[in-house]
Amino acid sequence: MDAGSHARFLVPPRVDILIAAAFVLLTVAEALFSSGVRSPVLHLVVAGLAMATLAWRRSFPLVVATAVIASNIAVNPNDQFSTLLGLVLVAFSIGSYTEPPRCYLGLAIVLVPFVAAMALEGLEPSDIAAALVFLVGPWAVGGVVRQRAASTEEALARADRLEREREVQAAAVAQEERTRIARELHDIVSHSISVVTIQTQAVRRRLGPEHAKEAHDLANVEATAREAMAEMRRLFGVLRTDGEAPSLTPQPGLSELDRLLDQVRSAGLQVDITTDGAAVDLPPGVDLAAYRIVQEALTNALRHSGATRATVVVRFAPTRLDVEVADDGRGISGPTTGGHGLVGVRERVALYGGTIDVSTGPTGGVTLSASLPVREDS
Repeated sequence: MDAGSHARFLVPPRVDILIAAAFVLLTVAEALFSSGVRSPVLHLVVAGLAMATLAWRRSFPLVVATAVIASNIAVNPNDQFSTLLGLVLVAFSIGSYTEPPRCYLGLAIVLVPFVAAMALEGLEPSDIAAALVFLVGPWAVGGVVRQRAASTEEALARADRLEREREVQAAAVAQEERTRIARELHDIVSHSISVVTIQTQAVRRRLGPEHAKEAHDLANVEATAREAMAEMRRLFGVLRTDGEAPSLTPQPGLSELDRLLDQVRSAGLQVDITTDGAAVDLPPGVDLAAYRIVQEALTNALRHSGATRATVVVRFAPTRLDVEVADDGRGISGPTTGGHGLVGVRERVALYGGTIDVSTGPTGGVTLSASLPVREDS
């Protein structure tokens, strides 16, 4: 236990200090004004000190119980003063703040002397009833409070643990999707560098002797491009999974949408597509991202939402590309973070500085809307 915890353990809560102070004041009043008090000084000292210990009933319930029961026997043989009420509070505190088997020991500390003192005066059935009402009852209520508090604390701890696990899992999924996106972009960049290399080589070979300097510069460009290709192959070695080989087919783009929609229709989902605006040449990465957005939205509609129909809208604008996919499925019933696919969509959109919205449509179903810039800001 560190110094801070030790101090909190010894310094009682303010409410307990106030309760103890109230009992002490009640004891003082009894000592000064009650005719039943045999010795005001003894009552004030013994009962007053015992009532003061009530401030520590949470930290030291068994010690406080011992002090209060002893004072009750010493100055309150007829159970008519505040020490009896102190026993009720102590019994509740033992049930609330001690675990088995100590809670049973605490009950015995207050119950056995209490019953024994009454037995010396001639035990009556009403005395047993009084012990049950004033001691066992509060002790049982305290036990119920303790168990409920423990259950609540356990539930909160479990919820916190599950939340941390979800965060770790979400981070792992996002990292996995980033790696997959990087592998696909590797293919695009590798293809672009290959084109640069081939075109540079072709131009260099067409140059005559009078352009020797230009040919030398192009040779340097060609060599640099080949070195970049070699580094890209090493990068794929870092990104690849076990047994994965570089892809020999080009990455898909919007030109492949018709084939994708035919596959989805053959799986049972009716899909309509609308294209607005004049088509523009898209950067390969944006073209791939748009295709993957449509692919993932239709896959979710087909596998998870119970949809029977979907619509795809592709809008071309001078500075951006908008993609919207809506279905007639069950809609969204919880958080929209989604599984691997939707995480991958969000990562792709964020990569190009775009925006994405996933929501329930006006007539139900899920609507996924994404907007992608078609060129980098200069």
